Amino acid sequence: QLQLVESGGGSVQAGRSLRLSCAASGATYQHYSMGWFREAPGKSREGVASLDADGRIAYADSVKGRFTISRVKNEGHIQSLDLQMNDLNPEDSGMYYCAAGNGLLTASQVLGAGYWTMDYWGKGTLVTISS
Repeated sequence: QLQLVESGGGSVQAGRSLRLSCAASGATYQHYSMGWFREAPGKSREGVASLDADGRIAYADSVKGRFTISRVKNEGHIQSLDLQMNDLNPEDSGMYYCAAGNGLLTASQVLGAGYWTMDYWGKGTLVTISS
């Protein structure tokens, strides 16, 4: 079992930055494809950024050039999955979730993944952007 715990959310004004982190524990030695997803009130959950087991990265069009995903590993063990978010706008508001799935999933597949495609989910961290 893999446990994921998100942190770093908060309330900031438009144009500011936030850095989210997803700490991994448990079965961290396995190869996972991972991603960040967000869910805004009244909207379905969407993939924001993903990083597959081979290191390929994909971003949603709405965040390209503003968000950067990265992964910290230590001797093959996943430690964290981070999301640097710059130039935030109110449309970026929502609950942000970290997820991990089968290492055979490509970054593009993770980005478009539904809830049941990914094997592990964190409980989320709330991001609120005011104009």
